[in-house]
Amino acid sequence: MEPGNLTRASEFLLLGFSEEPELQPLIFGLFLSMYLVTVLGNLLIILAVSSDSHLHTPMYFFLSNLSLVDISVTSTTVPKMLVNIQTQSKVITYAGCISQTYFFSLFVVLDDLLLTVMAYDCFVAICHPLHYTVIMNPRLCGLLVLVSWITSALHSLLEHLLLLRLTFCTGLEIPHFFCELNLMAQLACSDNFLNNMVMYFAAVFLGGGPFVCIIYSYSKIVSSIRAIPTAQGKYKAFSTCASHLSVVSLFYGTSLGVYFSSAAAHSSHSSAAASVLYTVVTPMLNPFIYTLRNKDIKGALKQFFEMSAIKNPAVLSLKNCT
Repeated sequence: MEPGNLTRASEFLLLGFSEEPELQPLIFGLFLSMYLVTVLGNLLIILAVSSDSHLHTPMYFFLSNLSLVDISVTSTTVPKMLVNIQTQSKVITYAGCISQTYFFSLFVVLDDLLLTVMAYDCFVAICHPLHYTVIMNPRLCGLLVLVSWITSALHSLLEHLLLLRLTFCTGLEIPHFFCELNLMAQLACSDNFLNNMVMYFAAVFLGGGPFVCIIYSYSKIVSSIRAIPTAQGKYKAFSTCASHLSVVSLFYGTSLGVYFSSAAAHSSHSSAAASVLYTVVTPMLNPFIYTLRNKDIKGALKQFFEMSAIKNPAVLSLKNCT
């Protein structure tokens, strides 16, 4: 390719799911609904944990952070797609695309690390219950979350410093509904070997590493549960980590599903549709998984709305109308 054709791209085109005009209102309504449910559901968890002193425990502290990250993951991708559908435009600026990939990469890795921290919390609670309050003290909990944030931010910063050194051709089309790091590196006209190596290295250590830690934690948890003599004790111990295990299975199951479907898919639209599983569907389902069988969160939300109704008659009137 001639050097004159290499420029600093000023914008990209997000191809999205479908170019059919009649499908755009359906896609817009579907994603707007899922986004609102995701934000509302996760905000309710954060609200319940922050408003009830009985929920100021390590498990719920990590859960509120996970809910915040789930909101952030969805908010980095869906709003821009909704704006593009509404304005009938596929354009995203170079700066906007870089920012989107940075924050998306940060929050996805952070999601993975928080799930690992929560697995460790379950491990301590079940395998070392007598020492739980000593081990999982507020200082350690804050440190684990802080290290997760710093690790995610540094990883994303490194990836994007390498991305900024790449040169892109003009007229770039991204076969996705958001700017994805790997796709952007593939579109570069300059050599992206170093970028690919760093991405593979990060996938092994920040993807595979936490997964191995989670598997190890749950192997110890299963061994401890099997050693409990009574069925009631086994059920109580399993219920402690059942919700987290469901979220972990959903997160890694959808991520692996996206990876294999992307590798096998012949259509770029099929790959983009598969990515919806872990970028939109998983953050939307997490609040339901954690609240459907969690009496503590249900009780905290009920108490919060009752107190709000007493302080604000308008809330009570709205509640009566519903």
